Amino acid sequence: MTGRTDSTTTGAPHTPSTVPLTSMPCSQLTVSSFMTAHARPVEDVAVAVEREPVGGDDYGWFGQESLDRYAPGRAAAVMAAVRGVARRCTTYTDALVDGTRTRNTVSVTRADARADDSLVLRIASAFSGDTDPYITETGFVREGDVILMVQKVVERKPKSGVETVLSPAVAAYRAAAAG
Repeated sequence: MTGRTDSTTTGAPHTPSTVPLTSMPCSQLTVSSFMTAHARPVEDVAVAVEREPVGGDDYGWFGQESLDRYAPGRAAAVMAAVRGVARRCTTYTDALVDGTRTRNTVSVTRADARADDSLVLRIASAFSGDTDPYITETGFVREGDVILMVQKVVERKPKSGVETVLSPAVAAYRAAAAG
């Protein structure tokens, strides 16, 4: 699924924004390319990932993994900006293309990862009268000037969180960096 990601390394289209991360619309938190659009890194590589449904009420999952390198000292500011957006956007409404409105709730917690900084951004999106929201989770791990981001988009009732994918991604990054 690499062609569907927003990455300079994969050659996919890059859409930088003049709006900084601290001021971006809340609705863009669920867009996989919000980091490269609003906090443009010096280098990035991204790959889309997917697990097919296995049946029953398992909807599978899909998402994106990216590795962004920032100018010295900039990655810490980007992580602080992500937290700031989460605080500003704790609840918001969004209009889909067909005009349907969703109510979104945002929370941020520390990720279970040994690193300079980490967080998990969780967005629950519900339609009017709906008690079973759609969940999007994005895990961020910062080591020095590099931010590893794993975004997991699921339909409903996630069986596991983004950290089940984040931990192996961090391990793979560390192994590659040490090699």
